Amino acid sequence: MTDTTTALEPLVARLAKTAPGLRVETGPGSTGLYAYDASNYRVPPRAVVFPRTADDVVAVLRACREAGVPVTARGGGTSMAGNAVGPGVVLDFSRYMNRILDIDPAAGTARVEAGVILDALRGAAAPHGLTFGPDPSSHSRCTLGGMIGNDACGNRSVRHGRTSGHIEALEIVTADGVRAVADRTGLRAADPNDEHAVERVARLEADVHRLIEDNLAPIRTELGRVPRQVSGYQLHHLLPEHGFDMARALVGTEGSCAVVTAATVRLVATAQASTLLTLGYDDVVDAADDVPEILRWNPTAVEGMDEAIVATMRARRGADSVTGLPEGRAWLYVELDGDDQDAVGARAAELLDVLKARGRMTGGRVVRSPAERRALWRVREDGAGLAARLVDGGESWPGWEDAAVAPENLAAYLRDFRKLLAGHHLTGVLYGHFGAGCVHVRIDFDLATADGRESARRFLSEAAALVVGHGGTLSGEHGDGRARSELLEVMYSHRLIRAFAAFKEIFDPEGLLNPGVIVAPARLDADLWLHTPDVLPVETLFSFPHDEDGFAGAVRRCVGVGRCRSEAGGVMCPSYRATGEENDSTRGRSRLLQEMVRGELVEDGWRSTEVRDALDLCLSCKACSSDCPVGVDMATYKSEFLHHHYKGRLRPRSHYSLGWLPLTSALVGYVARPVNALLRGPVGKLLARLGGVTTKRRIPAFASRHALRRALRSSRTSEPAKTVLFVDSFTRAFRPEVAGSASRVLAGAGIPCTTEDGLCCGLTWVSTGQLSIARRIMARTVARLDNGDDRPIVVAEPSCAAALKRDVPELLGTDAAQRVAARVHTLTGALTDLAAAGWTPPELPDKVVLQTHCHEYATFKGRHPRDLLGRLGVTKVDEAEGCCGLAGNFGFEAQHYDTSMAVADLALKPRLDGIGQDTPTVVVADGFSCATQIDHLAGDRGIRALHLAELLDPAADQPGGTS
Repeated sequence: MTDTTTALEPLVARLAKTAPGLRVETGPGSTGLYAYDASNYRVPPRAVVFPRTADDVVAVLRACREAGVPVTARGGGTSMAGNAVGPGVVLDFSRYMNRILDIDPAAGTARVEAGVILDALRGAAAPHGLTFGPDPSSHSRCTLGGMIGNDACGNRSVRHGRTSGHIEALEIVTADGVRAVADRTGLRAADPNDEHAVERVARLEADVHRLIEDNLAPIRTELGRVPRQVSGYQLHHLLPEHGFDMARALVGTEGSCAVVTAATVRLVATAQASTLLTLGYDDVVDAADDVPEILRWNPTAVEGMDEAIVATMRARRGADSVTGLPEGRAWLYVELDGDDQDAVGARAAELLDVLKARGRMTGGRVVRSPAERRALWRVREDGAGLAARLVDGGESWPGWEDAAVAPENLAAYLRDFRKLLAGHHLTGVLYGHFGAGCVHVRIDFDLATADGRESARRFLSEAAALVVGHGGTLSGEHGDGRARSELLEVMYSHRLIRAFAAFKEIFDPEGLLNPGVIVAPARLDADLWLHTPDVLPVETLFSFPHDEDGFAGAVRRCVGVGRCRSEAGGVMCPSYRATGEENDSTRGRSRLLQEMVRGELVEDGWRSTEVRDALDLCLSCKACSSDCPVGVDMATYKSEFLHHHYKGRLRPRSHYSLGWLPLTSALVGYVARPVNALLRGPVGKLLARLGGVTTKRRIPAFASRHALRRALRSSRTSEPAKTVLFVDSFTRAFRPEVAGSASRVLAGAGIPCTTEDGLCCGLTWVSTGQLSIARRIMARTVARLDNGDDRPIVVAEPSCAAALKRDVPELLGTDAAQRVAARVHTLTGALTDLAAAGWTPPELPDKVVLQTHCHEYATFKGRHPRDLLGRLGVTKVDEAEGCCGLAGNFGFEAQHYDTSMAVADLALKPRLDGIGQDTPTVVVADGFSCATQIDHLAGDRGIRALHLAELLDPAADQPGGTS
């Protein structure tokens, strides 16, 4: 095989000729992102290619074969076994080859390209009453190509089994660039008029026939023994009694035999009715003991998890994020379905009675609320991420996360497996598809030291022997990858291992497709990404108190599960949703920061332009700090990076014009009227350009320094103050009337306030990475607020409240900062937690369109305006779930305007467009940037956003959002 370094330049040159327009990226800003998937491995590719058509794939494979460069096909990059990383060219199918080509409701099939996201297929099939059966927890970002590569299963595999059972045909490209179709009866050339392809495919098929005939005994006796047996190649589908099913045989080959470009899949009918039971147990073994009885009731899902995952979810997203679980330290989710909801409910109640009589449960209940069911399923679906970084700060890793046994053997296997863990002084967080006998476990391996890696190797060898001794399989749905391929010899005979090698050689004689996987495996402890030199000095201004290794430990939180690549649900990650680019995802940025700390691909540390460019479109919305299962906080990482990157250097102009806004707005307050008039004319556009600010937006009008005094005058009360209203810079400078409304609302709610003005939280300096100045501003604010007063601090502007709550203590690191942070509430939080019993607001509208500020969503868990409005009597809250797109300074910066508007198009703009002129609708947005974006999008139609304080203000007229 030719050295990939010397082969790269002619390879790229050839691709430019044979596939003009093909996107090929070779810089560290791309290869660094694709060196990782969701596994323990780091294998930097030489190039990343983004094909748009099957012909592009043909061109790449032919060029790579000529140059001797390996090829790894990649979907969503969520593989936990190292299946989606490789040393040569990585083909990313998710970016462009993501089209649903056809859905045939009558036949119950769909034809899709390899990069189609599972949720996209399910969404397109739903109007026809159909869905795709296998449903991995990564359904919001995994691709059909990746599911085919691993033979993925999912939560409902007790009903729908593995992906291989739903494949009608695969459209493939062989290692030498021949297009073919594998179906249930064999292999044929994609173009019957291509004589070379017809001859090559016929020869290939004949070779496979001979291989099967020569190995009938081991194939029949060693493969297909348990439902989740995906380890190795599934050659039993090629047996004569199975009709030489080449499509199913190629499923699960992990891209090591051919590259799948498209597939025809079989769909299943969606259930008419379903219900969910949650069952509590003292431990997972007790839960596993009940599984055989539960399976008698024909459930669609039987999922298990232990208490560590639930505790972490509650710590990360608030106690209310997990409700509906009975008492216990381990739980089963059991889903039943049918044609009639009452009948399903009756079956659920009967099953519950039977399980109670068996005596293992600590409790159980039927979950009737759809919202509660969704929340509970999210806990299970985020299991891999939640288990990776637990509430106590401990880290755990995959590697033995996918073993499976027959369900009736699960309890015995778990008993022995826990003894094995204890014998190696390891701890495992257990969850998985208990109904299918598949156990996911993340283990606190020490993969950063030589001794730890050797200990992990010994454990994995013993674990492989253990699961095989229980009649099980090394891999149940994640594939063998780099993590377990070396262990296949523990599970299979030498004869079958040789048959696997021969099968791959027939398809890929040069061994170029995903090398190191299944056949001629890499060592399972090679290329571990935790095996890293400490190169970059990581002295930081943020303290990163929840990460043992500071900044390096913080960016290491990302383990690649890829929830940030979801296109719906939650808020994370708005820039990825707008651009679809990996380097604009939270994961992509984290991986590049990890490379920066590592100092190999990214060599210039804090001065890295690759990292700067990857962070450029980060809106600093902080949604990832809540939505990401491992709690990545990219806004904080970006601030820290910008501080070091521009230290001692000239900054972008917007860092001065917008970063110093609290100071300039205070000065403008003395001459607000003439300045506003000036800014509305040509001079305003000139100043905007000079300041790096877009001229496509109106600059908000500044308030005079007397406006706040007038706003608060009418809200004075003789009652003693029980709270402190912190008048932030945005409220003071742009909407002082909100302070007056907030003061009246607090008084009406029985928690009258005194006001604290003239202080700043430092947010604008934080978001532009001017952390030394931010610390000085914050220290002054803390010194004034930490004066022995323990009254709650209420902040009308959510972003400033979040800065006081989180950024201030993490930047200052003082007890005083912690005391101040503990007192901080948003207005929503104050009314939720502190309002007098029996307080009722003025009459409210039946419907509200709501834009929640991202910082409030992320920082003040369980205290969201949507919930408060519902409790106060608003019957329909139409929330724009997602970032507004303005995001403080981001959307005002000239180079970010288009991205800002693209983000608004995702959720906010459709809500505003749905407001009719003849139907007055109240729009609520507490964030100043959110309200400004709403005015930009719909102000010309008379739509103005109200702050929650204005909506609830007893002195206000009946609110209306249109005029």
